[in-house]
Amino acid sequence: MISVAVLGALGNMGREVISAVIGDSELELAGVVDAEASDAESLPRHPVSGLAVIDDVSRLDPATVDVVVDFTVALAAVRNILWALDNGVHAVVGTTGISEEDIGRITDRAASGNANVLIAPNFAIGAVLMMRFSKMAASVFDQCEIVELHHRGKRDAPSGTAIATARLVERAMKPSEIPSSQEREVRGTRGGKVGPINIHSIRLDGLVAHQEILFGAKGQTLSIRHDTTDRSCFMPGVIIAVKAVADLPGLTIGLDSLL
Repeated sequence: MISVAVLGALGNMGREVISAVIGDSELELAGVVDAEASDAESLPRHPVSGLAVIDDVSRLDPATVDVVVDFTVALAAVRNILWALDNGVHAVVGTTGISEEDIGRITDRAASGNANVLIAPNFAIGAVLMMRFSKMAASVFDQCEIVELHHRGKRDAPSGTAIATARLVERAMKPSEIPSSQEREVRGTRGGKVGPINIHSIRLDGLVAHQEILFGAKGQTLSIRHDTTDRSCFMPGVIIAVKAVADLPGLTIGLDSLL
């Protein structure tokens, strides 16, 4: 039995993870953590698990937890990951926006300890396939742009999935030269660049998580798109990661190696 604590337990993803852990016979929910609990006069009970919600990961007993699953915000996630590594607890992380500098710190800490970390920009199996197919297409096409669409509550832009996809494409693609233009354009209209790839971020109520990769070459285009309509689609990937992370030394980025 793997004991799991969920960080960011009161958020939409946290609730989904808790339900998935409870529903898996090989997992046991050992704790729920959310910073919002600090505003309460007494520890609130989680609406899904019924457990008392504690307000900080440091209040967990590491002896009772094998894996923490983090869906918080970047600043909190880094602190949570380092706490887990320092206490011999594995970490599965879906929080995006973690800086390269912090990834370096996590890599060093994981390499020198007894606990491992898996960070994935997206836990949906379809999204992992989307990124794999995009890497394949990038060896054929010489132009690419990405449009990613998320709910208005998403804190980072572009998404971690879009950045990861752009980097995969950049490594595989030989980009064509961009024609020069003297025409006036509205600042930001062409999106933001990761290498030669323009990324366009859309934030609207009614969206969950969506991404389209558009490839172009002379006489043809190719569109690869993934749509998330319900957060439950992330849970199979999260559960795979929770069960595998103990056997993945150091830091692992993405689910690709597990599929």
